[in-house]
Amino acid sequence: MTVPEVRVIGVTGLPEIHSGDDLPVMLAAAAQTQGTPVQSGDVLVVTQKIISKAEGRVVSLAGIDPSPFAEAVALRYDKDPRVVELVLRESRRIVRMDQGVIITETLGGFICANAGIDTSNLDAQEMVALLPDDSDRSASEIQARMRELTGAETAVIVSDTVGRPWREGCTNVAIGVAGMLPLADYRGQADPNGVLMRASVLAVADELASATELVMGKLDRVPAAIVRGYRYHEGDGTSGALVRAPDQDLFR
Repeated sequence: MTVPEVRVIGVTGLPEIHSGDDLPVMLAAAAQTQGTPVQSGDVLVVTQKIISKAEGRVVSLAGIDPSPFAEAVALRYDKDPRVVELVLRESRRIVRMDQGVIITETLGGFICANAGIDTSNLDAQEMVALLPDDSDRSASEIQARMRELTGAETAVIVSDTVGRPWREGCTNVAIGVAGMLPLADYRGQADPNGVLMRASVLAVADELASATELVMGKLDRVPAAIVRGYRYHEGDGTSGALVRAPDQDLFR
């Protein structure tokens, strides 16, 4: 009997990423240099932050002119009005504002705090990172480029850190997916006791993204990881499949 095993490998040695950098080349080289070259069957998980940097989605606050509404929100919640203005621009709608937190639905359809805008781990003050324009497209482009560079057939996940309405603490989730189905649907299958499963749908892309945070850390400058040994289902999956429909979401 084969013992199930999954290995999570942090990709180290990446330099600071700047707009226009060929990120797949840098990822492939870093993995090769540390002795863990990308292989077929791997899942490559890349943090949103370095993708946003490479795609030029880093904005200077100096050029942001906040609206009166952004000014009012910022005053109420003790926030930078320029950041609030960017949150509004990057959102379809505000879901809730309370206790100093602005929860929005992003232009990409995700529900998260501050439209996913990040102010940490940037190489200059007064700069913020926005989410990629299309994280699924970003994942697909990295997957195709990694195939060209390494010959490996991989899945790619773009990860970001989010809070949860039910539990304390944050965790990484998948906001972009390529080359795999992000959900494992066991409904209609019988368990070992013959009981038909009716509600078992696992968010495997989120689970993979979350696992990589254990080797990335928040302060360790490890912005990508390889998951090796997980037998994912190949397919044209997207991160949209992970977003619960509004009529089924009790928290909207």
